Amino acid sequence: MIRNAFLTVVFGLCLLFSVAAQEKVTWKDLADVNFTSKYFDATDEYFLVPDFGKSVKELEGKEISITGYFLSLSPEDGIYMLSQNPMASCFFCGGGGPESVMEVKFTNTPAFKTDEVVTVTGKLKLNADDVNHCNYIVTGASGFAL
Repeated sequence: MIRNAFLTVVFGLCLLFSVAAQEKVTWKDLADVNFTSKYFDATDEYFLVPDFGKSVKELEGKEISITGYFLSLSPEDGIYMLSQNPMASCFFCGGGGPESVMEVKFTNTPAFKTDEVVTVTGKLKLNADDVNHCNYIVTGASGFAL
């Protein structure tokens, strides 16, 4: 009896600390960014380069949790994204800016479907230099459907 109570308390504390360790982030939080157009010789194209605001910079390297629309761009290559908007109105289709999407590197391949609303948890990486990747990248990610 005492052992069961002890295990319940330990489990509860572990759950509490694991939830408290991640920071719940909204798409509005990620909007603290300005963009300038910059020419890249390597691609012979102009790209929008982010200047992340203070509140976004404070999130870098932190474990975050965010909800959005799942986009399966190239599952065979492990390329998945999370978007503030569904596929039909995502950044690539003119419905938002580059701050409204993020690249997600899952620890295990997800079974989500495109446009399914999911919550993703992982470490946030800010990317201002590599035009082959999104400005926001979540690594070591896991997720669940809502």
